[in-house]
Formats: sequence, C-alpha cells, structure tokens
Amino acid sequence: MKNLIYILIAAVMVACGNDDKKEEKHESYNNLEFKVPNKRMTPETLWALGRVGNVTVSPDKTKVLYTVSWYSVEQNKSFSDIYVKDINIGDIKQLTFSDDVKEQNVIWRPDGKKIGFISGKSGRSQIWEIDPDGKNARIITDIPGDVDGFIYAPDQTHIAYAKKVKVEPNVHDLYPDLPKANAKLMDDLMYRHWDEWVNGEFSHIFITNYNYTNKELIGEGTDIMKGEPWESPMRPFGGMEQLSWSPDGKKLAYTARKKKGIDYATSTNSDIYLYDLESASTTNLSEENKGYDKNPVFSGSGNMIAWESMERDGYEADVNRLIIHDFVAETDFIYENDDLNVSSLTWDANDEGIYFISDWHARDHIYRFDLLNKENTQLTKGDFDYTSVHVGDGNLIATRMSISHPTDIYLINKETGEAKNLSNINKPILDQLTMGKVEERWVKTTDNKDMLVWVIYPPNFDPNKKYPTLLYCQGGPQGTVSQFWSYRWNFQIMAANDYIIVAPNRRGLPGFGKRWNEQISGDYGGQNIKDYLSAIDAVAKEKYVDNDKLGAVGASYGGYSVLYLAGHHEGRFKAFIDHDGMFNFESMYLETEELWFPNFDIGGPFWDKNNYRAQRSYRFSPHNFVDNWDTPILIIQGGKDFRVPESQGFMAFTAAKIKGIPAELLYFPDENHWVLSPQNGVLWQRTFFNWLDKWLK
Repeated sequence: MKNLIYILIAAVMVACGNDDKKEEKHESYNNLEFKVPNKRMTPETLWALGRVGNVTVSPDKTKVLYTVSWYSVEQNKSFSDIYVKDINIGDIKQLTFSDDVKEQNVIWRPDGKKIGFISGKSGRSQIWEIDPDGKNARIITDIPGDVDGFIYAPDQTHIAYAKKVKVEPNVHDLYPDLPKANAKLMDDLMYRHWDEWVNGEFSHIFITNYNYTNKELIGEGTDIMKGEPWESPMRPFGGMEQLSWSPDGKKLAYTARKKKGIDYATSTNSDIYLYDLESASTTNLSEENKGYDKNPVFSGSGNMIAWESMERDGYEADVNRLIIHDFVAETDFIYENDDLNVSSLTWDANDEGIYFISDWHARDHIYRFDLLNKENTQLTKGDFDYTSVHVGDGNLIATRMSISHPTDIYLINKETGEAKNLSNINKPILDQLTMGKVEERWVKTTDNKDMLVWVIYPPNFDPNKKYPTLLYCQGGPQGTVSQFWSYRWNFQIMAANDYIIVAPNRRGLPGFGKRWNEQISGDYGGQNIKDYLSAIDAVAKEKYVDNDKLGAVGASYGGYSVLYLAGHHEGRFKAFIDHDGMFNFESMYLETEELWFPNFDIGGPFWDKNNYRAQRSYRFSPHNFVDNWDTPILIIQGGKDFRVPESQGFMAFTAAKIKGIPAELLYFPDENHWVLSPQNGVLWQRTFFNWLDKWLK
C-alpha cells in the first residue's frame, strides 16, 4: 500500500538553517502504486488518495504552488510535500520530500523569489523559506513557542504571524506549590471549545520586522492584541485567511470575536479590525454589524477592503453577504442575495470586480460581482463543487471536487468557464476505479415543493436486480448536500458496497433560497423529517429498490435525524447508524459549548416555559420517543467531541440496550466531531458496512 521512493537530490531541506549543499538521501511517501481490488472503492483505497492543499498562484501568475498529503494506514499518519507547477509549460517540481515533519501554511513571498512555510523540523514550529526550485531551504525565525500561521506584508518589510500566548492564569499559576495537580478551575463559559479545553491561552497576532537580505534569525514581534482574552484567528476553524495586509504594508486587517465568557458562548458577532503600524492603533471596521464578519481581502489599490458578513447575531447559518468598505468615500456597500452565500473572495486584477463561490441547487460555483454595474454573473457550471478561486494571468485557478472525484486544481477560462485539470493528483488510482452513476432527481414534498435529491447507484448497476438502499441524513443542520467529496461520508464507497444512496436536499439546507434554509430552525422534527421520508419513499417505488432492506445513516444533525426517525419511521427502515447525533436536547443544551446554536435553532433553554418555540423544539428530542424504538442501531461517538458531547451517544446506546434492541457502540476516545486518523478511519468504514451488511443483506 505504500510506495517509498528514495531520491538523491542536492540542496534540499537541511536542519536549522544549514545551507551546505551536500547530497542527502530522502524518502518521499505516496500511494500512487496502490492497487485497487476489483475496481471498487474500499476504505483502504479512500485513504490511499492524495489530498491537495495550500493552493496559491505566484506573484507573476505563471506558477501554482500547492501541497499534497498522503496517508499511511500502516503507520497511522500522514506525509506532506510541496509542489510547484508551471502553468504555461506544464512542468511540476517537487520541492520537499516527506519525512516525519509536515510543511504547513505554504505561501509565496511577494517577490516570488522564495516560498515560505511553517515546519517543526527545528523542534518548534517556525517559519522557513525555500527557493522555487527546491534549493536553499533555511529556517528564518527563532520565535519563542510555536508559530501557528503567518503572512508576508506585500512590501516585504514585515511578517504577521499567529501564536498562542498565556493571558489568564491556570491552576498551576495560581498554586505553584502543586505542580502535579491535575485539574482545571473554571469560573466562566466557554471553558472548552470543539475538541480542546480553554486553559488561559489565546491565539494572538504578532507583527515582526522582515528583511529578506538579513541572514540572522527573526525573533519575537509585537503582540497587537496584548493582554486581550480572545483569539485571532477564530477557533475552531479559522486560519490565516482571516488576516489581510494592505498593499502598502502599513495596515493589517484581522478577524476577531472580542467577547468573553457567556457573551463568547452565545454570540457570533465577530468583527474586522484594522491595525495601523505607524500609530499602533486599532479600528473596528464592522462595529455596526452584529453577526459574523470575517475573511477580509484588500483590493489591489488598497482603496477598498471586502469581507464576508452575516447580519444577525447568534445565527451561524445566516445568509453570507459581501461587504465592501471604501476608505476614500468612507462608505460601506452591501451585496446581499437571499439565494447565494458568498465565500472565498478574490479581487480581480483591476479592482472592478470580485470573484466568489456560492452554492446553488446543490452545486458550488464561481461567480463574479461587477462593482461598476452592481451585477452578478455565474462563470462556471456543471455537476461539481469549486472550493477556492485565485486570479491568474487572464484566467482563474481554482480547486474543484465532485461526488465522483476528489479535489484537484483547475485552470478556468473566465470567459467561457471551461476547465482544465492541472494537477491530476490521483489519476493512477482513479483510473482503476469504477464509479457509480450520480443522478439528479426532483421529488415532490408533502407541502408540494420540489426537492432536489441525489441518487447514487452501485458500479455496474443492473436495473433488473434489487438493491438495499440508504437514506443519507445531512448534518449542520444547514450543511449543503452538494457535489462534495468526503473521506468519511463518501457516497461512492457506499455505492461500491452495492447500496443505492438517496441524499435529499431537505429543508434547512443552503442553495435553495433563504426561506428553504431557515425553515428548519425551531422545527427539527417537522417538515424536514417529512422531506427525508418523501425522498426515500419516492425512490423506493423503483423496482430495483428492495423495500425490505432500507437503512438510514447520518452524523451530527444527521445523527439526530436518525435517532428521531428511529421513533417515527413506521417500519420503513431495518437498520440505523448514528454518528455524534443529538439524543437528549435538555442535556445537550447544558453540555455543548457554542450556545448560540441551541439558542437560535432550538429556541433557548428548556426551563423557559413561556417560550413556545423552545418548548416545541424540546418535544422533538429523540429521547422522548425511545418507547417506539424497534430497529437495530449502531452508535458512533468521539470522546473529544465537545460540540455534541459523548454523553449523547452513551445515552442513546444505553436506551437501545435497555429496550432489547440490537445495538453496537463504536467509541473513539481521541477523535472529535470528525474521525481524522487513518486507522480509526478504516475501522469506521469497516464497522459501518459490517453493520449495514448484517441487517440489510
């Protein structure tokens, strides 16, 4: 399964800035020689695929920089290397060769003469640089602690970087005579977030001087958030895309949610802050807006800055708008379209338009908003999802995936939308696979609306046979069921195991208008559950669907959906799988960390008896309907999942066993809301299909 290639090269990465140009032996890991059994997707095949990241275009627009990560199931870890592709002549140059240390935050230096990245090769995560041909790798910083991310100032006089700093004391700070005490002392929310405990450390932004001609290591910079008990970038998912330098290098925009305690747990009101290097002052550019503001991007002239914005506080799935702040006119322009959610903002070369990506009808495509005529144009079409967009030399560079194809890098004709695959990272593996057909259907709902449903068929599908069929329940709840490629909830691996998959874009999903997306809030057990049943009932009418072998599977809100359906499915299903689903709304409200989620979607705390919306929502809690459970169920739960804590899975499993229902619990102590390690991922897939095969085959 693994392919270790030993390569003799000169002047590759050497330790701690040693520039000696000597030949060294390096091993590079990839899975390109992986042999696919029977042309069918397997768990091992899924984990053998390379994953592209860190895609950026060179300053002269002629090259694409990216990384590829390969996973070793045997070693239970990943390897990552840096590549540069010449867009014009097609050559690909591998710059680093994988070892036990991965390169992260890989970016071009503004002059294009160096590539910067973060590596732990010195023993701490520090900033390194390497030539675009892979030579002269050296460490350039000696910053105390670990650097988590960085960006160059366009004029190359400064670097902004993020790292954690101690702001508030922990138990050992308060009681230094108890160094072996193992405890956490909390007096406020949010004391834990996503998969980590808050221990008084916060990610802060630092600015340090940078002189690319100086060979001395760069030390600690200025903490522009000194003493502040909040972080930037924002946890748990924010990265350096939440920062942006002005073109003259004199100002830095960054994203932060400057709230503490209960306010931090209940509010989504983040803002765009502008730090002026000369005056050392900070200005809030989005103070009037009360929802999410994030991911600022300066225009090329520096006269404008754009960012993504949600209007309402406490609602994480609000319409994502485009805001453009004009520094000259001192005005804000807001582009809002209830049918679109803007993301991945990129200015065009002349500051006359902004490219962005939005989901519409279960496909994520590239759009351009014209600032002159205030019109929006869709540039790409087809059954796939674009995930990022960059401006090239008269063209666009983008990443794209589909239900049948993992992410690759594409060259896009911005006039026609025609796309050319530049990377083809997994071609040797994908060429061995037979994929299942993906079909778009429109199904009538119980309230006579049209709902898009993806149906994925097994490879070599025979309409004269009968197949077991799975209803896929999406999480979020406002997570798109688009043309996504997943390394866990992968439709093609389900199809490869001879299941038909029914994936409905039920109520509560983006891409079908604001009203469709928002209907689910306060109605978890209502119309969207009816939408699920409309989808499976419509497809189950086909002669090739075995109505005695239907299953329902899902995670997070999809896991809740499975647990709720277990008490309401009226005998439709013969097997269920719930991953990290909500079982008891009352305990969930007091255990989860981001309280804005249950406050908005459920309506508030269960003790507010005068709140009709909340009281109605709590009646939809699956634990209220365990008396109706009668179907085998597999519960999967992560121990480090603080969003939907482990007790939810434990309670559901215990309830099933007490009821005498066949049930299994797959528990991952070290996984969060996702399953991230290779061997756990393979175990997840094997358990998933063993359970389904037991009851549906």
